[in-house]
Amino acid sequence: MEFWNNIYANFNPVAFSLFGLKVHWYGMMYVLALLFALFVAKWLVKKDNVDLGKAKLDDFFIWVEVGVILGARLGYILFYDPNVWEYLTHPWQIFNPFVNGEFVGIRGMSYHGALIGFMLGAYGYARKTGVQFWFLMDRVGIAVPIGYFFGRIGNFLNQELVGRETTLADTPWAIYVDGVLRHPSQIYEAFLEGIFIFVILYLLRKKLTLTGSIALGYGALYGLGRFTAEFWRAPDAHIGYVLGTNWLTQGQLMSLGMAIMAMVWLYILYLMDKKEQKKA
Repeated sequence: MEFWNNIYANFNPVAFSLFGLKVHWYGMMYVLALLFALFVAKWLVKKDNVDLGKAKLDDFFIWVEVGVILGARLGYILFYDPNVWEYLTHPWQIFNPFVNGEFVGIRGMSYHGALIGFMLGAYGYARKTGVQFWFLMDRVGIAVPIGYFFGRIGNFLNQELVGRETTLADTPWAIYVDGVLRHPSQIYEAFLEGIFIFVILYLLRKKLTLTGSIALGYGALYGLGRFTAEFWRAPDAHIGYVLGTNWLTQGQLMSLGMAIMAMVWLYILYLMDKKEQKKA
């Protein structure tokens, strides 16, 4: 346990260097997230014998991946970065991986921005292929949490988005971050926002028969999972807690709003289906 408590002192976030460029574990986890999500989506389509029409998951994932990268980065700048005006006036800096001539990669991604980018990419691909948007979203809604699991593990390996302070007496599995004991909240999020949601949606997938219900179910579960997990995650230093509280973070506020909207939408969806059944 002592090795675990001091894991950051014994672990290098840089996996290796290639031609002078540092390849971080975070980047490798990001690639694994995409590949595993695609693999699970293909496996489920084959297992459940789903006809995708003209859509091809490989092409679909290329579209949404572009949306995710753009949305995640732009979302972080708009929602979290205090230097937003500097980026808006110097947009070429948004994806500049160099600082003072040194390659450091691109840091600062927003999940909620990535979600918006994902949906825009999915909508564009749906229009291109003529496949219903929510039908596509349902097909990948179960696979996304698996990818998200790897993303959160990447956050942990990159030593970012750290947890709130604690003690070994209260949390024997806590880790030292710059000399301060903190919850490994990224691990909590990997399971609450990843594995847990995947298991629930996988088990319920044949009962969630209405088009859009799986995707909206994911939105509701993610929002609730993220809201819960952030009770152990430290708020962004430049934002702190919001609404005059000493416990509510901006991430929690946005996630709770997302969960409520998804649940209301899901309820409306079932009411509409019930109404159609009565007409029939």
